[in-house]
Amino acid sequence: MERRRLRGSIQSRYISMSVWTSPRRLVELAGQSLLKDEALAIAALELLPRELFPPLFMAAFDGRHSQTLKAMVQAWPFTCLPLGVLMKGQQLHLETFKAVLDGLDVLLAQEVRPRRWKLQVLDLRKNSHQDFWTVWSGNRASLYSFPEPEAAQPMKKKRKVDGLSTEAEQPFIPIEVLVDLSLKEGACDELFSYLIEKVKRKKNVLHLCCKKLKIFAMPMQDIKMILKMVQLDSIEDLEVTCTWKLPTLAKFSPYLGQMINLRRLLLSHIHASSYISPEKEEQYIAQFTSQFLSLQCLQALYVDSLFFLRGRLDQLLRHVVNPLETLSITNCRLSEGDVMHLSQSPNVSQLSVLSLSGVMLTDVSPEPLQALLERASATLQDLDFDECGIMDDQLLVLLPSLSHCSQLTTLSFCGNPISISSLQSLLQHLIGLRNLTHVLYPVPLESYEDVHGTLHLGRLAYLHARLRELLCELGRPSMVWLSANPCPHCGDRTFYDPEPILCPCFMPN
Repeated sequence: MERRRLRGSIQSRYISMSVWTSPRRLVELAGQSLLKDEALAIAALELLPRELFPPLFMAAFDGRHSQTLKAMVQAWPFTCLPLGVLMKGQQLHLETFKAVLDGLDVLLAQEVRPRRWKLQVLDLRKNSHQDFWTVWSGNRASLYSFPEPEAAQPMKKKRKVDGLSTEAEQPFIPIEVLVDLSLKEGACDELFSYLIEKVKRKKNVLHLCCKKLKIFAMPMQDIKMILKMVQLDSIEDLEVTCTWKLPTLAKFSPYLGQMINLRRLLLSHIHASSYISPEKEEQYIAQFTSQFLSLQCLQALYVDSLFFLRGRLDQLLRHVVNPLETLSITNCRLSEGDVMHLSQSPNVSQLSVLSLSGVMLTDVSPEPLQALLERASATLQDLDFDECGIMDDQLLVLLPSLSHCSQLTTLSFCGNPISISSLQSLLQHLIGLRNLTHVLYPVPLESYEDVHGTLHLGRLAYLHARLRELLCELGRPSMVWLSANPCPHCGDRTFYDPEPILCPCFMPN
């Protein structure tokens, strides 16, 4: 009798508005009407059609109906609840957030699961499942084609029969809370602190998962506290942009080794410590590089401004298990031996992106670089040799190998002291690369008026025009060649194509 009364109440709220109202607006009005009686709304969830849950949840979320939200989480008929999209662009009310997490609490505490329990993932990321709520709030054409997230793999929870363990196991799936984390001092607000406390108390059944983790300036003890709450094997993308010293990196290293599904790693600005012995320094470096043995899914590695890399690049690369797709070593000091080891490493044979920007190569013989380009020639698409100090004679040795990079689409070669004749040779060797569409080249040496870097703009315009003529003569007029040069006053680049886009330093007052 009670179920019949509830069903009748729900139907009446829709039928009474259906004559003059569009279906989408009808759903919105019915949800608002139902929420006026929160006790009835909660009781009606058992009978509510699946497709009406999202619009009712949105109405309850916007209206801060905490008790209804708590109940809806327990009865949620989808594997994923993408709450982060609803949080985007607004200040989330703490009590609303607590209601959702408290709903998870009740759900996880139940010995007998609700008949319709499907929730496995609470997604707090603000840029995922962008169209979930719009699809389920009225776009009927795509209503049943919306893909749900893949279900998590169940953990097994053993039962006991007559006091003995049995192998008849019942699937037990912890609920995942998905977040993207940016750790920086002062960034842990009240909402995040409440989430961390909730996960700390329910760690066995509530898993905090993070696909993208960025670490900025934050005390190491705070970083460690948060990482202990995160399922480290869920992290796929890690950026560490801190001014750490080597002992701090060593403290972080054991956590890095547990990120076994990491695909992309960016690490920058690791500085020397003056108060540690050479033996301790080697121990810290070995502790860091050995972690790469566990990163068997790593595809992209970016390292920038690492003081200890000179003479130790081989130590890092030999711990990288699989060939990389992206390798970026920027603003680091490398020896000729490092470049030799790089050219011989099995990790570079499938590179699509290679950057050595800011690595001074003036005193490095070009043969290892030539071998490196040959190793990656079948797959390389994006090459960056900016600010490497490469001279004319080195470039001429590299040209045949560059011409073998059949997949190359972008070449950046700015900030190198190259003459116009070498640039013309570069153009002639690259003209046959049909995928190459963009080349950033340095301002030719002949464009300078003096040793202080003063540009003669008329001379530069003439040399640039000559390169454009060559492109037309060789049948590649659509290939974009841009010259770029850092301003000697402020360091910003000035681009020329074909006229200079001048830095403000060149502008008259």
